[in-house]
Amino acid sequence: MVRLTHSAHRFTRIAQISVPARYRDAVSFILLSVLFGSSFVAIKTGLRELPPLLFASFRFDIGAAVLIGYVLATRPRSAWLPRTRGDVLGIATAGVFLITLNNALLFTGQGTTTPAMASVMYGLNPVLAPVFAWWLLGDRLSKTAALGIGIALAGVVVIVQPSPGTLTGDGTVGQGLVLGAAAAIAAGSVLLKRLQPEMDRLPLTAWAMAVGALLLHALSLAGGEPQTSVGSVGVLTVASLLVVGIPSTAVAYALHFRLLERIGPVRANLVAYVVPITAALTGWLLLGAGLSQGTVFGFSVVVAGFGLVERQTLRAEVCRLRRWRRQGTSPTRDEGPQWPCDD
Repeated sequence: MVRLTHSAHRFTRIAQISVPARYRDAVSFILLSVLFGSSFVAIKTGLRELPPLLFASFRFDIGAAVLIGYVLATRPRSAWLPRTRGDVLGIATAGVFLITLNNALLFTGQGTTTPAMASVMYGLNPVLAPVFAWWLLGDRLSKTAALGIGIALAGVVVIVQPSPGTLTGDGTVGQGLVLGAAAAIAAGSVLLKRLQPEMDRLPLTAWAMAVGALLLHALSLAGGEPQTSVGSVGVLTVASLLVVGIPSTAVAYALHFRLLERIGPVRANLVAYVVPITAALTGWLLLGAGLSQGTVFGFSVVVAGFGLVERQTLRAEVCRLRRWRRQGTSPTRDEGPQWPCDD
Protein backbone atom coordinates (compact mmCIF):
# COMPACT_ATOMS: atom_id res chain seq x y z
CA MET A 1 0.00 0.00 0.00
CA VAL A 2 2.82 2.42 0.88
CA ARG A 3 4.63 1.68 -2.37
CA LEU A 4 1.40 2.16 -4.31
CA THR A 5 0.63 5.49 -2.65
CA HIS A 6 4.16 6.79 -3.24
CA SER A 7 3.85 5.84 -6.93
CA ALA A 8 0.56 7.72 -7.11
CA HIS A 9 2.20 10.71 -5.42
CA ARG A 10 5.01 10.74 -8.03
CA PHE A 11 2.45 10.49 -10.83
CA THR A 12 0.56 13.47 -9.39
CA ARG A 13 3.76 15.54 -9.26
CA ILE A 14 4.59 14.64 -12.87
CA ALA A 15 1.06 15.62 -13.94
CA GLN A 16 1.38 18.96 -12.16
CA ILE A 17 4.66 19.65 -13.96
CA SER A 18 3.37 18.65 -17.42
CA VAL A 19 0.10 20.63 -17.19
CA PRO A 20 0.50 24.43 -17.04
CA ALA A 21 -0.86 25.81 -13.77
CA ARG A 22 -3.54 27.94 -15.43
CA TYR A 23 -5.06 24.84 -17.06
CA ARG A 24 -4.98 22.48 -14.06
CA ASP A 25 -8.46 23.39 -12.85
CA ALA A 26 -9.88 22.76 -16.34
CA VAL A 27 -8.07 19.42 -16.60
CA SER A 28 -9.30 18.46 -13.11
CA PHE A 29 -12.86 19.42 -14.09
CA ILE A 30 -12.76 17.26 -17.23
CA LEU A 31 -11.17 14.33 -15.38
CA LEU A 32 -13.80 14.60 -12.64
CA SER A 33 -16.64 14.45 -15.17
CA VAL A 34 -15.05 11.36 -16.78
CA LEU A 35 -14.64 9.58 -13.43
CA PHE A 36 -18.20 10.34 -12.31
CA GLY A 37 -19.75 9.66 -15.72
CA SER A 38 -17.95 6.37 -16.33
CA SER A 39 -19.11 4.96 -12.98
CA PHE A 40 -22.73 4.45 -14.03
CA VAL A 41 -22.09 1.09 -15.71
CA ALA A 42 -20.27 -0.23 -12.63
CA ILE A 43 -22.95 1.09 -10.25
CA LYS A 44 -25.71 -0.53 -12.30
CA THR A 45 -23.83 -3.84 -12.18
CA GLY A 46 -23.30 -3.70 -8.41
CA LEU A 47 -26.92 -2.82 -7.62
CA ARG A 48 -28.08 -6.10 -9.17
CA GLU A 49 -26.88 -7.97 -6.08
CA LEU A 50 -26.54 -5.34 -3.35
CA PRO A 51 -29.20 -3.00 -1.90
CA PRO A 52 -28.53 0.70 -2.63
CA LEU A 53 -27.49 2.03 0.79
CA LEU A 54 -25.27 -0.97 1.48
CA PHE A 55 -23.63 -0.54 -1.92
CA ALA A 56 -23.02 3.15 -1.19
CA SER A 57 -21.59 2.21 2.24
CA PHE A 58 -19.07 -0.19 0.70
CA ARG A 59 -18.21 2.41 -1.92
CA PHE A 60 -17.06 4.84 0.74
CA ASP A 61 -15.47 2.12 2.88
CA ILE A 62 -13.12 1.49 -0.03
CA GLY A 63 -12.67 5.17 -0.88
CA ALA A 64 -11.92 6.13 2.74
CA ALA A 65 -9.45 3.26 3.18
CA VAL A 66 -7.53 4.22 0.04
CA LEU A 67 -7.42 7.95 0.81
CA ILE A 68 -6.59 7.56 4.50
CA GLY A 69 -3.80 5.12 3.64
CA TYR A 70 -2.43 7.55 1.09
CA VAL A 71 -2.60 10.50 3.50
CA LEU A 72 -0.92 8.57 6.33
CA ALA A 73 1.88 7.43 4.02
CA THR A 74 2.63 10.79 2.41
CA ARG A 75 1.86 13.47 5.01
CA PRO A 76 3.10 14.23 8.52
CA ARG A 77 0.77 13.86 11.50
CA SER A 78 0.29 17.63 11.73
CA ALA A 79 -1.14 17.71 8.20
CA TRP A 80 -3.82 15.03 8.45
CA LEU A 81 -5.25 15.68 11.91
CA PRO A 82 -8.00 18.32 12.31
CA ARG A 83 -6.69 21.21 14.41
CA THR A 84 -9.39 23.84 14.48
CA ARG A 85 -13.14 24.05 15.01
CA GLY A 86 -13.48 24.88 11.33
CA ASP A 87 -11.66 21.65 10.41
CA VAL A 88 -14.01 19.53 12.54
CA LEU A 89 -17.11 21.32 11.22
CA GLY A 90 -15.80 21.02 7.67
CA ILE A 91 -15.36 17.24 8.03
CA ALA A 92 -18.83 16.93 9.57
CA THR A 93 -20.46 19.09 6.88
CA ALA A 94 -18.81 17.22 4.03
CA GLY A 95 -19.55 13.84 5.61
CA VAL A 96 -23.23 14.59 6.23
CA PHE A 97 -24.18 16.63 3.14
CA LEU A 98 -21.75 15.69 0.35
CA ILE A 99 -21.38 12.01 1.26
CA THR A 100 -24.30 10.70 3.32
CA LEU A 101 -27.38 12.69 2.25
CA ASN A 102 -26.21 13.05 -1.34
CA ASN A 103 -25.61 9.33 -1.89
CA ALA A 104 -28.44 8.00 0.30
CA LEU A 105 -31.06 10.11 -1.47
CA LEU A 106 -29.54 9.59 -4.93
CA PHE A 107 -29.17 5.79 -4.70
CA THR A 108 -32.62 5.34 -3.13
CA GLY A 109 -34.30 7.68 -5.59
CA GLN A 110 -32.76 6.00 -8.61
CA GLY A 111 -34.49 2.77 -7.63
CA THR A 112 -37.98 4.23 -8.22
CA THR A 113 -37.46 6.58 -11.16
CA THR A 114 -35.98 6.41 -14.63
CA PRO A 115 -32.29 7.19 -15.23
CA ALA A 116 -33.35 10.03 -17.56
CA MET A 117 -35.42 11.81 -14.93
CA ALA A 118 -32.78 11.16 -12.27
CA SER A 119 -30.22 12.89 -14.50
CA VAL A 120 -32.47 15.90 -14.97
CA MET A 121 -33.29 16.22 -11.27
CA TYR A 122 -29.66 15.82 -10.25
CA GLY A 123 -28.75 18.35 -12.93
CA LEU A 124 -30.59 20.98 -10.89
CA ASN A 125 -27.62 20.98 -8.51
CA PRO A 126 -25.83 23.83 -10.38
CA VAL A 127 -29.11 25.77 -10.40
CA LEU A 128 -29.53 25.39 -6.63
CA ALA A 129 -25.89 26.17 -5.78
CA PRO A 130 -26.16 29.91 -6.71
CA VAL A 131 -29.28 30.18 -4.49
CA PHE A 132 -27.39 28.81 -1.48
CA ALA A 133 -24.33 30.91 -2.37
CA TRP A 134 -26.48 34.06 -2.41
CA TRP A 135 -28.10 33.12 0.92
CA LEU A 136 -25.00 31.95 2.83
CA LEU A 137 -22.12 33.77 1.12
CA GLY A 138 -23.75 36.88 -0.31
CA ASP A 139 -22.54 35.94 -3.82
CA ARG A 140 -24.62 37.19 -6.71
CA LEU A 141 -24.69 35.54 -10.12
CA SER A 142 -24.68 37.77 -13.18
CA LYS A 143 -27.63 37.58 -15.57
CA THR A 144 -25.39 36.22 -18.33
CA ALA A 145 -24.00 33.47 -16.10
CA ALA A 146 -27.52 32.56 -14.95
CA LEU A 147 -28.58 32.36 -18.60
CA GLY A 148 -25.60 30.10 -19.32
CA ILE A 149 -26.56 27.74 -16.48
CA GLY A 150 -30.11 27.59 -17.80
CA ILE A 151 -28.92 26.84 -21.35
CA ALA A 152 -26.62 24.09 -20.08
CA LEU A 153 -29.53 22.56 -18.15
CA ALA A 154 -31.60 22.62 -21.34
CA GLY A 155 -28.80 20.73 -23.04
CA VAL A 156 -28.95 18.04 -20.36
CA VAL A 157 -32.71 17.72 -20.91
CA VAL A 158 -32.09 17.28 -24.66
CA ILE A 159 -29.52 14.55 -23.97
CA VAL A 160 -31.62 12.47 -21.56
CA GLN A 161 -34.95 13.22 -23.33
CA PRO A 162 -37.39 12.58 -20.46
CA SER A 163 -40.97 11.84 -21.47
CA PRO A 164 -43.97 13.68 -20.01
CA GLY A 165 -45.14 10.44 -18.41
CA THR A 166 -42.04 10.19 -16.24
CA LEU A 167 -42.97 13.47 -14.54
CA THR A 168 -46.38 12.27 -13.39
CA GLY A 169 -45.86 8.51 -13.04
CA ASP A 170 -45.12 6.35 -10.04
CA GLY A 171 -41.54 7.62 -9.92
CA THR A 172 -42.53 11.03 -8.53
CA VAL A 173 -41.25 10.11 -5.05
CA GLY A 174 -37.97 8.94 -6.55
CA GLN A 175 -37.62 12.19 -8.45
CA GLY A 176 -38.15 14.10 -5.22
CA LEU A 177 -35.43 12.06 -3.50
CA VAL A 178 -32.95 12.74 -6.32
CA LEU A 179 -33.83 16.44 -6.15
CA GLY A 180 -33.08 16.24 -2.42
CA ALA A 181 -29.67 14.79 -3.27
CA ALA A 182 -29.01 17.72 -5.59
CA ALA A 183 -30.02 20.16 -2.85
CA ALA A 184 -27.76 18.36 -0.34
CA ILE A 185 -24.65 18.61 -2.51
CA ALA A 186 -25.41 22.25 -3.40
CA ALA A 187 -25.94 23.26 0.24
CA GLY A 188 -22.97 21.24 1.48
CA SER A 189 -20.63 22.73 -1.10
CA VAL A 190 -21.57 26.28 -0.13
CA LEU A 191 -21.40 25.53 3.61
CA LEU A 192 -17.91 24.06 3.18
CA LYS A 193 -16.86 27.25 1.40
CA ARG A 194 -18.27 29.36 4.23
CA LEU A 195 -16.56 27.36 6.98
CA GLN A 196 -13.15 27.64 5.27
CA PRO A 197 -11.40 24.78 7.11
CA GLU A 198 -7.64 25.21 7.36
CA MET A 199 -6.58 21.60 6.83
CA ASP A 200 -5.60 20.36 3.38
CA ARG A 201 -8.51 19.17 1.25
CA LEU A 202 -7.13 15.65 0.74
CA PRO A 203 -7.15 14.58 4.42
CA LEU A 204 -10.46 16.44 4.90
CA THR A 205 -11.93 14.38 2.04
CA ALA A 206 -10.58 11.17 3.57
CA TRP A 207 -12.11 11.82 7.02
CA ALA A 208 -15.39 12.97 5.45
CA MET A 209 -15.58 9.67 3.55
CA ALA A 210 -15.03 7.74 6.78
CA VAL A 211 -17.83 9.71 8.48
CA GLY A 212 -20.11 9.21 5.49
CA ALA A 213 -19.40 5.47 5.32
CA LEU A 214 -20.35 5.01 9.00
CA LEU A 215 -23.57 7.01 8.59
CA LEU A 216 -24.53 5.12 5.41
CA HIS A 217 -24.00 1.78 7.19
CA ALA A 218 -26.27 3.03 9.99
CA LEU A 219 -28.95 4.06 7.49
CA SER A 220 -28.66 0.69 5.73
CA LEU A 221 -29.24 -1.15 9.01
CA ALA A 222 -32.07 1.19 10.04
CA GLY A 223 -33.73 0.71 6.66
CA GLY A 224 -33.78 -3.06 7.06
CA GLU A 225 -31.52 -3.83 4.10
CA PRO A 226 -30.37 -7.49 4.14
CA GLN A 227 -26.76 -7.53 5.27
CA THR A 228 -26.46 -11.26 4.52
CA SER A 229 -26.48 -10.49 0.78
CA VAL A 230 -22.78 -9.62 1.01
CA GLY A 231 -21.66 -13.24 1.21
CA SER A 232 -23.40 -14.22 -2.02
CA VAL A 233 -22.13 -11.52 -4.39
CA GLY A 234 -20.33 -12.51 -7.54
CA VAL A 235 -17.00 -11.48 -9.06
CA LEU A 236 -18.62 -8.79 -11.22
CA THR A 237 -20.13 -7.10 -8.15
CA VAL A 238 -16.78 -7.12 -6.36
CA ALA A 239 -15.14 -5.67 -9.47
CA SER A 240 -17.82 -2.97 -9.72
CA LEU A 241 -17.21 -1.99 -6.09
CA LEU A 242 -13.49 -1.64 -6.71
CA VAL A 243 -14.05 0.40 -9.87
CA VAL A 244 -16.53 2.71 -8.17
CA GLY A 245 -14.67 2.84 -4.85
CA ILE A 246 -11.19 3.77 -6.08
CA PRO A 247 -11.25 5.91 -9.27
CA SER A 248 -14.85 7.14 -9.06
CA THR A 249 -14.81 7.80 -5.31
CA ALA A 250 -11.33 8.13 -3.78
CA VAL A 251 -9.86 10.00 -6.77
CA ALA A 252 -13.03 11.75 -7.96
CA TYR A 253 -14.10 13.14 -4.58
CA ALA A 254 -10.57 14.36 -3.88
CA LEU A 255 -10.70 16.27 -7.18
CA HIS A 256 -14.18 17.59 -6.40
CA PHE A 257 -13.23 18.91 -2.95
CA ARG A 258 -10.13 20.56 -4.45
CA LEU A 259 -12.23 22.29 -7.12
CA LEU A 260 -14.74 23.46 -4.50
CA GLU A 261 -11.89 25.23 -2.74
CA ARG A 262 -10.24 26.68 -5.85
CA ILE A 263 -13.10 27.76 -8.14
CA GLY A 264 -16.07 27.83 -5.74
CA PRO A 265 -19.22 25.72 -5.38
CA VAL A 266 -21.20 27.25 -8.27
CA ARG A 267 -18.58 26.61 -10.96
CA ALA A 268 -17.37 23.29 -9.50
CA ASN A 269 -20.89 21.84 -9.38
CA LEU A 270 -21.35 22.52 -13.09
CA VAL A 271 -19.73 19.10 -13.48
CA ALA A 272 -23.27 17.72 -13.04
CA TYR A 273 -23.98 18.96 -16.57
CA VAL A 274 -20.99 17.16 -18.09
CA VAL A 275 -21.59 13.81 -16.37
CA PRO A 276 -24.51 12.78 -18.69
CA ILE A 277 -22.24 13.51 -21.66
CA THR A 278 -19.35 11.42 -20.37
CA ALA A 279 -21.79 8.67 -19.36
CA ALA A 280 -23.17 8.58 -22.93
CA LEU A 281 -19.65 8.56 -24.40
CA THR A 282 -18.59 5.78 -22.03
CA GLY A 283 -21.59 3.69 -23.05
CA TRP A 284 -20.69 4.26 -26.69
CA LEU A 285 -17.01 3.30 -26.22
CA LEU A 286 -17.41 0.37 -23.81
CA LEU A 287 -20.86 -1.01 -24.60
CA GLY A 288 -21.31 0.00 -28.22
CA ALA A 289 -24.38 2.09 -27.39
CA GLY A 290 -25.22 4.46 -30.22
CA LEU A 291 -25.05 8.24 -29.96
CA SER A 292 -28.27 9.82 -31.16
CA GLN A 293 -28.50 13.15 -32.96
CA GLY A 294 -30.22 14.49 -29.84
CA THR A 295 -27.18 13.57 -27.73
CA VAL A 296 -24.81 15.36 -30.10
CA PHE A 297 -27.08 18.43 -30.26
CA GLY A 298 -27.52 18.43 -26.47
CA PHE A 299 -23.75 18.31 -26.07
CA SER A 300 -23.46 21.42 -28.27
CA VAL A 301 -26.09 23.20 -26.15
CA VAL A 302 -24.23 22.33 -22.92
CA VAL A 303 -20.98 23.65 -24.41
CA ALA A 304 -22.73 26.89 -25.38
CA GLY A 305 -24.02 27.28 -21.83
CA PHE A 306 -20.55 26.72 -20.42
CA GLY A 307 -19.23 29.31 -22.84
CA LEU A 308 -21.56 31.92 -21.34
CA VAL A 309 -20.66 31.00 -17.75
CA GLU A 310 -16.93 31.05 -18.45
CA ARG A 311 -17.00 33.84 -21.03
CA GLN A 312 -14.45 36.02 -19.23
CA THR A 313 -11.97 33.16 -18.83
CA LEU A 314 -12.38 32.16 -22.48
CA ARG A 315 -12.00 35.76 -23.68
CA ALA A 316 -8.83 36.22 -21.64
CA GLU A 317 -7.40 32.99 -23.09
CA VAL A 318 -8.20 34.06 -26.66
CA CYS A 319 -6.46 37.37 -25.98
CA ARG A 320 -3.39 35.55 -24.64
CA LEU A 321 -3.23 33.40 -27.76
CA ARG A 322 -3.49 36.48 -29.97
CA ARG A 323 -0.65 38.12 -28.09
CA TRP A 324 1.54 35.03 -28.37
CA ARG A 325 0.79 34.83 -32.08
CA ARG A 326 1.78 38.46 -32.67
CA GLN A 327 4.93 38.35 -30.56
CA GLY A 328 6.01 34.80 -31.29
CA THR A 329 6.30 33.78 -27.62
CA SER A 330 5.69 30.23 -26.38
CA PRO A 331 2.09 29.47 -25.32
CA THR A 332 3.21 26.71 -22.95
CA ARG A 333 4.59 28.88 -20.19
CA ASP A 334 2.50 30.19 -17.31
CA GLU A 335 2.09 33.91 -16.98
CA GLY A 336 0.46 35.61 -14.02
CA PRO A 337 -1.53 38.49 -15.54
CA GLN A 338 -4.24 37.98 -18.11
CA TRP A 339 -3.42 40.11 -21.14
CA PRO A 340 -6.24 42.36 -22.32
CA CYS A 341 -7.29 42.49 -25.95
CA ASP A 342 -6.19 45.63 -27.69
CA ASP A 343 -7.91 45.07 -30.99
